[in-house]
Amino acid sequence: MKNFLIIANDIKDKGYKQTDHIRSYLEAKGCNCSVALGENAELPREPDGIEGILVLGGDGTMLRAARKTRKWEIPIIGVNLGTIGYLTEVEIGSVDQALDALIADEYTTEGRMMLFGKCPAKDFQAHALNEIAIVRYGPVKMVDFKIYVNDLLLNTYSADGIIISTPTGSTGYNLSAGGPIVEPSADMFLVTPICPHTLNTRTIVLSPEDKITVEIDEGRRGEDREVEASFDGMDSVILRSGDKIEIGRSARRCNIMKLKETSFLEVLRHKMNRG
Repeated sequence: MKNFLIIANDIKDKGYKQTDHIRSYLEAKGCNCSVALGENAELPREPDGIEGILVLGGDGTMLRAARKTRKWEIPIIGVNLGTIGYLTEVEIGSVDQALDALIADEYTTEGRMMLFGKCPAKDFQAHALNEIAIVRYGPVKMVDFKIYVNDLLLNTYSADGIIISTPTGSTGYNLSAGGPIVEPSADMFLVTPICPHTLNTRTIVLSPEDKITVEIDEGRRGEDREVEASFDGMDSVILRSGDKIEIGRSARRCNIMKLKETSFLEVLRHKMNRG
């Protein structure tokens, strides 16, 4: 691998110290390296020979980069400048060794399932690598969420929200809401309620081929309810009673580069002990 794109987080990498080091290191090794600086940096319209994408930051930076570059399906790897960093592969202390491995093509890629959601009534659609979270908006009132799978009613949840997660996102919002941790290369949907108003509600696991529809029901006295559907905590849309969001597997996958032959369980243990 000789042609790289660096996507850098200007908050995590103040003054772009790490970015400058990585760019200089790669160029000294005879590699081509372009850089996109800042959270809202413009990316090239076309990949133009880019073989790998280096993402400097934390999980949020990785999620943003995965969404922005999804059409390319070029493998990406994260350099952890954040805290726990479930999605990042490289710690800053071993970045030179990681770059040498990439240059020598000593890596594997792991395809990760992504989500695609659309709200026909709002003319809105977006992709997500981690999750689509649909959470009450405004006053603290219970919301009834009708969940349909392949157009058949599965259940109605009375809750503060609903998370539709990928296995990659199982260690994110889903985990905080009490959902299970899933091996990230698996393909499935996790449907997890947020603060459900019942004691026996658990996560439901669905096939990646299923179509999930979440309908926002009206209140018990016919009141209008309002929620916010958020895609990886970034793009969002406000929905009201009667609105629906349709969710399925994205046609795109996120390809994440792996340098170590460490199992997911070992990585998980290490990250959780750090957290």
